[in-house]
Amino acid sequence: MQTLHIVCFSPVSPTCLNMPGRSLSLGFPRTARRRRSVRSDPQAEPPPSGADMALTRLEKVQVWLLKAATGVLFALFRLLSPGGGAPAGRRKLPPVSSPLLLMSATRLANKIRRKEVSSVEVVRAYIHRIQEVNPFLNAVTKDRFDAALQEAKQVDVLIEEETGGEAVLEDRLPLLGVPLSVKESFALQGMPFTCGVVSRKGVVATVDAPPVALLKRAGAIPMGVTNTSELCMWCESNNHLHGITNNPYDFDRIPGGSSGGEGSILGGAGAVIGVGSDIGGSIRMPCFFNGIFGHKTTPGVVSIENQFPVCSGRQAEFCSSGPMCRYAEDLLPMLRIMAGPNAGMLSLNTKVDLKKLRFFTIPHDGGSPMTSPVSKELMAVQRKVAQRLEADLGVTVQEVHFPEFRYGFQIWDTYMGLPDKEGKLPTPFVELMGEPGKSTWPFWELLKRMVGKSDHTVAAIGLALLEKAHVTEPSAFIIQQKERLQKNMDELLGTDGVFLYPSHPRVAPKHHHPLFRPADCAYTGIINMLGLPVTQCPLGLGEEGLPLGVQVGAGKLQDHLTLEVALYLEKTFGGWRDPGAN
Repeated sequence: MQTLHIVCFSPVSPTCLNMPGRSLSLGFPRTARRRRSVRSDPQAEPPPSGADMALTRLEKVQVWLLKAATGVLFALFRLLSPGGGAPAGRRKLPPVSSPLLLMSATRLANKIRRKEVSSVEVVRAYIHRIQEVNPFLNAVTKDRFDAALQEAKQVDVLIEEETGGEAVLEDRLPLLGVPLSVKESFALQGMPFTCGVVSRKGVVATVDAPPVALLKRAGAIPMGVTNTSELCMWCESNNHLHGITNNPYDFDRIPGGSSGGEGSILGGAGAVIGVGSDIGGSIRMPCFFNGIFGHKTTPGVVSIENQFPVCSGRQAEFCSSGPMCRYAEDLLPMLRIMAGPNAGMLSLNTKVDLKKLRFFTIPHDGGSPMTSPVSKELMAVQRKVAQRLEADLGVTVQEVHFPEFRYGFQIWDTYMGLPDKEGKLPTPFVELMGEPGKSTWPFWELLKRMVGKSDHTVAAIGLALLEKAHVTEPSAFIIQQKERLQKNMDELLGTDGVFLYPSHPRVAPKHHHPLFRPADCAYTGIINMLGLPVTQCPLGLGEEGLPLGVQVGAGKLQDHLTLEVALYLEKTFGGWRDPGAN
């Protein structure tokens, strides 16, 4: 049996839509040559996107089938699922009132070490903010405020008793006394470890996931754990154990997934730094929708152990853990800590001169029939980034087009279901739904859901049903497209190339609307399949008051390049914006 995956934004999901059936590869060959063109007039209209390009008859049939299937799922969602949104009344988060909430983790750590502010004061400020905003966001599913305050008191005593001076503390404990939020799919000792699965209620982590342990060892103080989608398999953080999470800029919008709780509490200023994982966009989509920074590392650098679900098949090749934060200057020190002994794989201590880099912009995927066309405001802001780079740095930003990007969703879907070196396929999704017991029967769950008795979301049930329905073999054509794109991108980027690529075709969708276009995750998922590092960068707010942004990618192990560009973009475009002030 081969495996089918439909759509997932899971960080460490074996499920990530891997379904025992076969790989849903909707690929179809079309002759196309790679095209590169130097940007000309920045005001010129961009090349036509998906909706404007002619489709073959086979493509039209497959698009119709996809739309029909997703339409049915969306109708079920609307019929059987409770709506999202915050409690009736207030429709906007209160603005940030404490100046401590407007400082980066790096700056807070400096102030704590210098005794300009105590760790207790900082932790109390964040406790107050979480209590203020979480009723509207439902982002933090379990706090550890009492323990955090005790740890903060210990930090303040340690600083008072330290005889080696500030430099010693900075070297040993660079994040000493700084609050930290943790995605609930990461093991945090003594905290729930459920990944939104009702049958895992009561499961408590007995150890820390390695990235969490390293951050704690660096002095960070965990405040609690945050919500995810059920089994980390969807771009909306919703499950029947913890409920649905809202976007801090608009409560009727999604915060993304599967690290949506992290994105929401960070965007709402209830946290300053956090951790996420990404196998199809689970760091980048929440960061984009919530107006914060996030970094998907080169795979194999930051540990993905002690997370749930566990990667299976070849998924570990595409999954990354990484930092999420409101301020760009926190990305590099967090990554250095989270990478632990593997930090030496990256050139994080190398000074980057942006003027010596080669820049490229890829405005869209070339017109995939599976994805929505990129919105005009997102294409415009990406052009603006290119213009500013050229004007400020004196570089040339070259526009490039690779036709293989058109098959981004099919590539992601196919590779998520490939077996490992021993020939073992990814864990079936129905098995994960029943964890830690027997596999789930999706048809039975659908019947139960119709009378409000199922423990699973309609999205999860629908995906389990699709798992049973598809039996196509992986497409040799799609494998070829991926290999060609990998070769082209590796050659293009080398060790000094940086590219811009849309984070998503549109700004944060309304609750449940991703079912209309489930393949839009291809804009993030394809980067996972290429194994490239990429930083999600906010670029201000758009017409609807929602965050805009762009992905900044580079060659393998060149993470330091994208982190430096993130610092530039924060300075140029303003970075994170207080959702209570807009």
